[in-house]
Amino acid sequence: MSDLIAIAYNDEFKAEEVRLVLAKLQKQHLIELDDAAVVVKNEEGKVQLKQAINLTAAGAATGSFWGLLIGTLFFSPLLGVALGAASGALSGALSDIGVNDDFMRDLGESLPLGSSALFILVRKVTPDKVLDAVAPYGGKILQTSLSKDEEHQLQEVLTARGIKPAENI
Repeated sequence: MSDLIAIAYNDEFKAEEVRLVLAKLQKQHLIELDDAAVVVKNEEGKVQLKQAINLTAAGAATGSFWGLLIGTLFFSPLLGVALGAASGALSGALSDIGVNDDFMRDLGESLPLGSSALFILVRKVTPDKVLDAVAPYGGKILQTSLSKDEEHQLQEVLTARGIKPAENI
């Protein structure tokens, strides 16, 4: 089972920086993420979702391949590619894996202007090494599925070793 952790940062780029750090840690097998998404609320108040995986593009690529293969069998490869790409892109756009997009947008609306939040689904983690890597970025926990004690300990590490979170987050 995965744990959800949502952490807010007081600038637009900090959440993306932390996501890149977590991606490096994942390559080192120190953390297993099911999903990692960033929500940014810019100075104009617009909320943007930045997913780790573009499901529409992935669906279009997969659909194109299968469309080409099936189209070749029926002597119409170009039509097969076009139909496969369209159906793959549609199925990719309609599927939602990981953290619910509506949940992230709703929580993103509550962020102050010019800030960001990182949403991660953590399957497995080596806590001491991962915390050492992300603690310098600070942050304020918005929501987790962790126990109250674990959530409190995580916030203490982020506050004690990191940049102090802004009061308005």
